[in-house]
Amino acid sequence: MNAKKIFVIGCGRWGTFIAWYLDKIGHTVSLYGRKQSANMKELMETGKNQYLSVPGTLELTTSYDGIRKADYIVISVGSQQLHQVVSDMADQGLRDKTVILCMKGIEIETGRRLSQIASDALHESNQTAVWLGPGHVQEFCRGVPNCMVIDSDNEGVKDELIRSFSSELIRFYYGTDLIGNEIGAAAKNVIGIAAGMLDGLDLSSLKGALMSRGTNEIGRLIAAMGGNRDTVYGLCHLGDYEATLFSDHSHNRTFGISFVQGREYGKLAEGYYTVKALRKLSKACGVELPICEAVYQIMYEGKDATSILKNLFDRSLKNEFVV
Repeated sequence: MNAKKIFVIGCGRWGTFIAWYLDKIGHTVSLYGRKQSANMKELMETGKNQYLSVPGTLELTTSYDGIRKADYIVISVGSQQLHQVVSDMADQGLRDKTVILCMKGIEIETGRRLSQIASDALHESNQTAVWLGPGHVQEFCRGVPNCMVIDSDNEGVKDELIRSFSSELIRFYYGTDLIGNEIGAAAKNVIGIAAGMLDGLDLSSLKGALMSRGTNEIGRLIAAMGGNRDTVYGLCHLGDYEATLFSDHSHNRTFGISFVQGREYGKLAEGYYTVKALRKLSKACGVELPICEAVYQIMYEGKDATSILKNLFDRSLKNEFVV
């Protein structure tokens, strides 16, 4: 493996894990966080967070000074923050960098995929890729392996990243549909919230139907947006269902449980924002998304969760594979 200089932006649980992982497999890594970030303060003061200890070879920084020397720039922040982050990066005058987005979501205001946001803001000499798929920090840190996917419009970049990032802990697959992978990955968080709502209402037996119908409706959206409908059955979406719809580590599932039970949940659940973007895309593309619409009505319109979810699975009789 040819070791690279990598600058990771975002010191939450996933960004910190990514920096730890890339350092572990032999790259030279800097992890950036804002000075006022509680996560960065904890890392700098204690050298660890609740999931892992930071090795001495991993640089912690609150400055963008080292970003120009990096071969790769990895971003792991909340999806709605990405536009500001890449705008700040553009101010650094970056050229000929590979930017890897390790995050899932869709911009609410514009409906843009995350790779579009990065490409629109950065100089054309920079290349963009996405790193998606199942896995939880808690499991990776105790040595439990998983499979993930890297995708990009640039085949050479995709091949280089997979060869540089693969290990026994994470096996990477070559993505073949950037649209489908990004939309599928973002949408599975909304399905995860729906799963949590079912769990919170003691309707867990409906999660099998939720998975079946969820892949069906998101596949239709992917196709309408110009992607490959079958991508929904890959690691970006269906392959991530176990980690998102069933795991106690899933923020989106736990958020869904808390929401229907009237409890506060203080951690980031990307599906809460993504469902607003999906609702707009649904109308723009003329694709019906019943599950996403149900989640939206419960969270943003105050509709009764029990009746909305039960009605969702009591729709008019029809062929299984018709909308």
